[in-house]
Amino acid sequence: QVQLVESGGGSVQAGGSLRLSCAVSEYTDRTRCLAWFRQGAGKEREGVAALNTGINTIYYNDFLKGRFAVSQDSAKKTLYLEMNNLKPEDTAMYYCAAKTHCRDAFERRLYTYWGQGTQVTVSS
Repeated sequence: QVQLVESGGGSVQAGGSLRLSCAVSEYTDRTRCLAWFRQGAGKEREGVAALNTGINTIYYNDFLKGRFAVSQDSAKKTLYLEMNNLKPEDTAMYYCAAKTHCRDAFERRLYTYWGQGTQVTVSS
């Protein structure tokens, strides 16, 4: 069973930065596509960024406007999300997810494996 464990969330002021980590139990075909999603209170879960672990192709949701960066350390089997210039509207639970390919990278219903999430709170 694939396990995903997020960490790095916390409370910051607007304009601050955070780095989220997702420890992945295996780097196999089952986790070829790793992604970050987020869900704010009363909102639908939305895709933030995705990464193909094999060819390192990266996908970003348009709303980010360059503020976030996703990366991986394959030796550590860890996915990262560097978040800069955080805004109150970035407040959400951030989830790591995995599936076999990155087609339709932000369609949450296609993801097989999910972590428990890490909370990010941005105050104004």
